[in-house]
Amino acid sequence: MATRTDTFDLSRLGLTSGEGRRLDLSVHVDPFVFGEQTYAVVPDLVDTRLDVSRTTGPGYALRLRFSAALEGPCFRCLEPAVPEFAVDAREVHVPGGGEELESPYLGDKGELDLEAWVRDAFALTLPAQITCRSDCAGLCDACGANLNEDPAHAHEREPDARWAKLSELRFD
Repeated sequence: MATRTDTFDLSRLGLTSGEGRRLDLSVHVDPFVFGEQTYAVVPDLVDTRLDVSRTTGPGYALRLRFSAALEGPCFRCLEPAVPEFAVDAREVHVPGGGEELESPYLGDKGELDLEAWVRDAFALTLPAQITCRSDCAGLCDACGANLNEDPAHAHEREPDARWAKLSELRFD
């Protein structure tokens, strides 16, 4: 396990045009909050692989890879969920190359904000709902029973309120 590195000075690598390096670093990731529920990143120090290449100009091509899990309640059944996600993110930074070629994670002096990049890349990988498993059935909307434990769970349907007056008709 590498030491914690939340920021990294790329200029200290001393890369020349076309040269590259592969670095194994550990980066802290703060918990996420969805719907007032806190989801912890497991582990909170994520082992990352950072590939740095110097472009032919004064810029960098960067690739970040890691995998981590998110621990918290399932959106559907509220049971504990710990799904794991793999992240493969890339950034290009060419100063003066336009807004689309300037990374928001790389400062003017070559300081790479790894903590922000890892968190943003992880957030973009997450699905809209964190579930305990892909086929989670959730909770019964009538009684709150966990439908994963009893897939045959059912309730008798109540009559449609729009037709309630018809039940008062008597044919004698």
